[in-house]
Amino acid sequence: MIRTTIAVEARKALYSTVLTTTTALLTLGITALAVVMALGARAGNEQVVAQLGPMGELEGWPLLMGIVFQIAAAAVLLGFGTALSWIFGREFMDGTISGLFALPASLQAIAFAKLVVFLLWSALIALLVTAAILVAGLALGLGFPGLFDLAALSRLFVLVIGSGLLAIPAAWAATLGRGLLPGIAVSVILVASAQFAVVAGSGAWYPIAAPTFWAMDPAAVTGWQLGLVPAVGLVFTLATVWTWRGLQLDR
Repeated sequence: MIRTTIAVEARKALYSTVLTTTTALLTLGITALAVVMALGARAGNEQVVAQLGPMGELEGWPLLMGIVFQIAAAAVLLGFGTALSWIFGREFMDGTISGLFALPASLQAIAFAKLVVFLLWSALIALLVTAAILVAGLALGLGFPGLFDLAALSRLFVLVIGSGLLAIPAAWAATLGRGLLPGIAVSVILVASAQFAVVAGSGAWYPIAAPTFWAMDPAAVTGWQLGLVPAVGLVFTLATVWTWRGLQLDR
């Protein structure tokens, strides 16, 4: 039954304009912004160099990857949170939630299937973004990446995957709030709180910010700190599934 439920949710996602648009925006948007900023830094644009800080002194792949890590950290988390808000919140907004009670699959199975499909989609986004940055780097004339640069590209892939896990609280919020806006609001709060943690100097211990710290400097984050990321995803997966289990028609 769960396989059938996942297949149904996957089919709905496949024909979703929202997810298709989000895929294009994240992949092309992150790549375009990174390329523009890299070109600006290469040309010696003072505003771009000042915005990049110490990173502005880098060249080649290290410069491009450093820019990508900073852009992707916020953009992917917000994009994933918005997508999850739609995946879960639209059932309430469109009034289709009542029809789910009549299906053979349980509500918790449907919620779990939605999360499985989302995580598969986030893995696809990770692959597309990483591939797009690789192509962009080659197009900029940076040459084929060396071992250090390939390691950075692999960390970008993991960073996007981790952002998918960290966005799951948006699904829970969309369920509790019975709509899109609560989930989107939580996504914005997560991004803002990560920025605050960085300024406060506690980013490595804050799960929302830890993946970015690790991507930029693996030695700056311990395994225990990075392990909090899947823990957040697991906790809010259970919370979301449990909340769906208790849904009632009059709510």
